[in-house]
Amino acid sequence: MMTPTTSPKSGVIARWLARPWVLTLWCMVAAFGAYATMYGFRKPWTAAGFAGAEYSVAFKTWLVTAQVIGYMLSKCLGIKIIAEMVPARRAAVFLALIGVAQAALLGFGLTPAPWSLGWLFLNGLALGLVFGLVLGFVEGRCMTEFFIAGLCASFILADGVAKTVGAWLLVSGVSERWMPFAAGLFFALPLLLFVWMLKQIPAPNAADIEARAERATMTAGDRWAMLRRHGLRLMAILLMYLLITVLRSIRADFAPEIWVGLGLSDQPGVFASSEFWIALAIVVINGSLVFVRDNRLAFFASLGLSALGLVLVLVALLAQRAGALTPFAFMVLLGFGMYLPYVAVHTTVFERLIAITRERGNIGYLMYLADSIGYLGYAGVMLSRSLYPAKAQFLDFFLNVATGIAATGLVLVLISIVLYSQMKAAPLTKSQLAEG
Repeated sequence: MMTPTTSPKSGVIARWLARPWVLTLWCMVAAFGAYATMYGFRKPWTAAGFAGAEYSVAFKTWLVTAQVIGYMLSKCLGIKIIAEMVPARRAAVFLALIGVAQAALLGFGLTPAPWSLGWLFLNGLALGLVFGLVLGFVEGRCMTEFFIAGLCASFILADGVAKTVGAWLLVSGVSERWMPFAAGLFFALPLLLFVWMLKQIPAPNAADIEARAERATMTAGDRWAMLRRHGLRLMAILLMYLLITVLRSIRADFAPEIWVGLGLSDQPGVFASSEFWIALAIVVINGSLVFVRDNRLAFFASLGLSALGLVLVLVALLAQRAGALTPFAFMVLLGFGMYLPYVAVHTTVFERLIAITRERGNIGYLMYLADSIGYLGYAGVMLSRSLYPAKAQFLDFFLNVATGIAATGLVLVLISIVLYSQMKAAPLTKSQLAEG
């Protein structure tokens, strides 16, 4: 049985958190803020071009690849670490990982190219476990979709904000080597506040467990048993998620190159402004599934949203090739369509799957299984991208990859809907029978 998230609380904060509306707001702010500030240690450096005399032509691609490989390896390790994480240790482990990531950025500033690659690998290795730690504080609750929608909004919006901070530091005279470390210092104090807020969140109550199933740590036997029971059904979702992860990561890590290809450059604020509207829409749409109490209905609604998002990606790509969209409108529509399935997996697909089946487990295990596959795919794309020719052709490369991903991903979502429609739900609980 899963132990409480933290030790029993007392005092003013505990009394306030006993009020449902306060707890809801607190969880959203804490999850959003903790993960958003983590991005200050991971993404600001991507605002730099690393194209001067000190660097090779493909050096930025190799930097992205090094960090992604570290991140991917972390996701693989997280299948075990996050699934088995004792709740009381989450906050301390979170802060320790941030310390390692910032130390790696210090090493990046001190080390000349190309040897600085290793420091970004270490940075990615540390930060890859953070999402699962934050997720553990808010899963398995009646309001989980709402909380995780806020958490997901953080990595949509924070990606742009982190790049904006990085670009601002560069304009202010900070060198490309030292900008990542300086950005980490900028985000350090807010991160401490949000981690403290996470630590105050109480464990799920009896009503949460009744509605969504108890969330437990998982042994190796538990993990393999879940995989055997779901087999091909789960594989279709995992492969779709792999493709969306590749698309999202290329769009995020090479946003400056894409914007230049679209005809916009030297506008640091465009990173944050484009992602703001996407984050707002995604939070509202995916978070609204919290109002669907029927777990099976919510599960299939989330798969339907995933299919809709991939259709919108294809529409955005076709419209851009036809010249029917401005660069800003194209990036917003593409991002919105791309994040619908990506966030649906985080907020609802796995959360309601556990609630339907009453499986012994937690979202962290399923998410790290998905992320390990997703980032393995992205690492492969980055390695092959290093062989791709001129930088001026990057937009064409991106558009072609995005088209193939969206079309294939749509097919996989439809397959998963068909396969899961044949799945039997676990018996209803006593309260569900009474409501029926």
